[in-house]
Amino acid sequence: MGNHIKEVVQRYTSKYHTRNPFKLAELLHIEVQLGTPGCAGCYMFLKNHRYIFLDQNLDEMELLQVMAHELGHAILHRKQNCYFIRNKTLLLNSKTELEANSFAAELLVDGDLIAEHPDYTTSQLSRLMGYEERLVELWMMNHPLK
Repeated sequence: MGNHIKEVVQRYTSKYHTRNPFKLAELLHIEVQLGTPGCAGCYMFLKNHRYIFLDQNLDEMELLQVMAHELGHAILHRKQNCYFIRNKTLLLNSKTELEANSFAAELLVDGDLIAEHPDYTTSQLSRLMGYEERLVELWMMNHPLK
């Protein structure tokens, strides 16, 4: 699963020269709306259009993580409707959720920063980057140390 996701993220980040999930969504004509959808975020495919709905009450780093996760669904699972349940999705084991989480980790986690701090724990790296520890752990699972 990891190599396919890495290749997809690499293809999009190389083509569009950004790792920002909001900018990628804009360039891919995926409509993003902030509001109170009743969950942290959700992706919907309606009438041949892609939409991402995000909770406007998320802090900046949570918003980036949820957006990257939902963008993963929009790119990897285009015709499926997927819901991100706050604090639960990173624990779910369904193939689509694992793929969306891997996409988010691959898009957001800075591998160069990890390489610059080889003695840091995942907890320390997580605090340094501002992302959930589980996101950093997932990135590290897909990028074994050499």
